[in-house]
Amino acid sequence: MESSRYEQKKLASSRHYPSHSFAPSAPELPPESYGPHHQRQQETYSDNHHGSSPSYSYYGQHQQQPSYGQSGFPAGTHPDVVRAFQMVDRDRSGFIDENELQQALSSGYERFNIRTIRLLMFLFKNPHDSLRIGPREFAALWSCLGHWRAIFERFDRDRSGKIDLMELRDALYSLGYAIPPSVLQVLISKYDNGSGRKVELNFDSFVECGMIVKGLTEKFKEKDPRYTGSATLTYDSFMSIVIPFLVSYD
Repeated sequence: MESSRYEQKKLASSRHYPSHSFAPSAPELPPESYGPHHQRQQETYSDNHHGSSPSYSYYGQHQQQPSYGQSGFPAGTHPDVVRAFQMVDRDRSGFIDENELQQALSSGYERFNIRTIRLLMFLFKNPHDSLRIGPREFAALWSCLGHWRAIFERFDRDRSGKIDLMELRDALYSLGYAIPPSVLQVLISKYDNGSGRKVELNFDSFVECGMIVKGLTEKFKEKDPRYTGSATLTYDSFMSIVIPFLVSYD
């Protein structure tokens, strides 16, 4: 049974969400998703929440950004993404820290908890500066959040702006992750405020959960190249995989 679940995850993940050079732990869509139909879909999401398209169509026109030189944005980055980055990069260094990232994302999505921001910084880390990200990482991160937003809105069936345990289960399953109920309960209990009411996740918390699940799964797959659903790890390897997801953003 364990192997079967993992095989399902592997097939779904490889079919719909290939790895990304800048977003190793973020959901992706196939290349054809960036066509006109995909742009219309994102415009619908934006009309419901923000009034402007935050992600999917951001790989249309290319706007040259000479001030950032070789470390500039990828060709085709939407001007609004560039603008969001430049507005918070006040020292014009071409890099932003966690507080500036939090500000930048607020302009297109919502104000994320600093814990989620630090997780994003960890997953989209700049190879040359672990405390800041540059334009390329920022563009990939912004696009990634657009994909998560589409998934969130798809499974927020009552349009409440939150998803419950079953909706979280279905959303992760759609990405190829057949998460056991016990693990789901651990995930969602992290957001229990002790009020006794049903635990629901807003978009911020949903992104955090999704990033953790996908990030840890990708790390596990590195140790299980045959996709058997099991792997042998040393204690050091196990700790090096898990600990960054526990402490890097606390």
